[in-house]
Amino acid sequence: MWTSLLAFTHYFLALLVVLRVLTRSRMEPSVRVAWIIVVESLPVVGILAYLLFGEVRIAQAERQRSADVRQRLTGMWVPSPNAVTDPPDWIAGIVGSVRAVGGMDPVSGNRFDLLDEGDNAFDRMIDAIDSAQDHVHVLFYIWLDDTSGRRVAEALIRAAERGVACRIVVDAFGSRSFIRSAIWNAMENAGIETVQAMPTGISLFRALTRRLDLRNHRKIVLVDHRIGFTGSRNAADMAFSAKPKYAPWIDVWFSIEGPVLRQMQAVFLADWMSYTGSDLGTELLNTVPAVEKPGVIAQALATGPDRRQGSVSDCITAMLAAARKNVVITTPYYVPTTALDNALQACARRGVDVTLILPARNDSLFVEASSEGFYLGLLRAGVRIMQFKGGLLHSKLATVDGRVAMIGSGNLDRRSFELNYEMNLLVSGEGIIDRIDERQKTYIARARELTLAEVEAWPVWRKIRNNTLSLATPLL
Repeated sequence: MWTSLLAFTHYFLALLVVLRVLTRSRMEPSVRVAWIIVVESLPVVGILAYLLFGEVRIAQAERQRSADVRQRLTGMWVPSPNAVTDPPDWIAGIVGSVRAVGGMDPVSGNRFDLLDEGDNAFDRMIDAIDSAQDHVHVLFYIWLDDTSGRRVAEALIRAAERGVACRIVVDAFGSRSFIRSAIWNAMENAGIETVQAMPTGISLFRALTRRLDLRNHRKIVLVDHRIGFTGSRNAADMAFSAKPKYAPWIDVWFSIEGPVLRQMQAVFLADWMSYTGSDLGTELLNTVPAVEKPGVIAQALATGPDRRQGSVSDCITAMLAAARKNVVITTPYYVPTTALDNALQACARRGVDVTLILPARNDSLFVEASSEGFYLGLLRAGVRIMQFKGGLLHSKLATVDGRVAMIGSGNLDRRSFELNYEMNLLVSGEGIIDRIDERQKTYIARARELTLAEVEAWPVWRKIRNNTLSLATPLL
């Protein structure tokens, strides 16, 4: 009797969950099918998995607070005199996609510099912090208590001791060890305001009201409305003591001057005000003048699970549609949406030279195998896959026709598309795209090309593993 009752209860709950899956809005058909299979094929575990990870849940109060902050910042926004209102035809579709997803317009008059690959990449940023007079705003996903992490922290302490307002946001999970370190306490004792994004405390109530694996993955440093920094790099050495066996970690880091800093400031302030309730909206009244004419055109793209009108995937897809000659993409994780994978293949099939640069060895075996499930289709379409062998390639770069690039924190995986708070920049201008392409050429020089014959010769067990996991990518 009890066995029958438990079985009936399980089937009833599974039916309710399946109905929930079928009635959810903004869920891709492939995601629905995948979750239905999981719920029906894994007794109890499938139901629990969906309740914990099947939906991007954010508490209503938290969602409303974020919406109120965005409305407040929108009310403080004064259009930039450097706004690009009539972009060239070849970039108009890309700009429109970024605007539709992130809500910001492109601005000209910026200066970008691609900094060195080594641990000296932070030298200019530390110099800027040491010369700060008004404020320093910092947001990192991972901050480690190593040489580079301490150099940044000590520069902030020096700035705070001079009376500069220093505000720091770190992801509570990504920087969990740093938050417990002595240098973190030293920063707080120096008067630096600190915030932990996405608290990691586990409770049944929290699990039912908000996804436990949401992350703030952005990397933003802003100094005095004068200079900013962003890219793929966390506040850590290339040796990356959190996962040293994959070192060195290869990243990109940019210094930025000009009107787009105001857009980056808006992204930081939206996070800061949502987490703290402190209203710093008047910071946006400070417009940032052009530093070069015409300078680099740039457009900020902030995405996150609280804003579901699109992701960086849509914008990369728009870039692929605009490509005429060549595309070079560097990403550590390739777990794409169906639309993005199809766009990449279609781009190669119509004669565009498409190169995808990935690490030969990934820090996640699960993600590596999932990515490999896409390789056969990509190679058959004519995409060139280069496997970087000089460490863990962690850069996130995409360039099209030597004229436009996407840089920032977002990976080409579903976590970045749906669960992480990310900030990317669309960039177009003489010089900077060439330098990005030259950096990607150095990656290719340290890589080996994966051939179609190799993938077709993989053993059956590897093909089954990869293709099975690639089927599960809608759940990742």
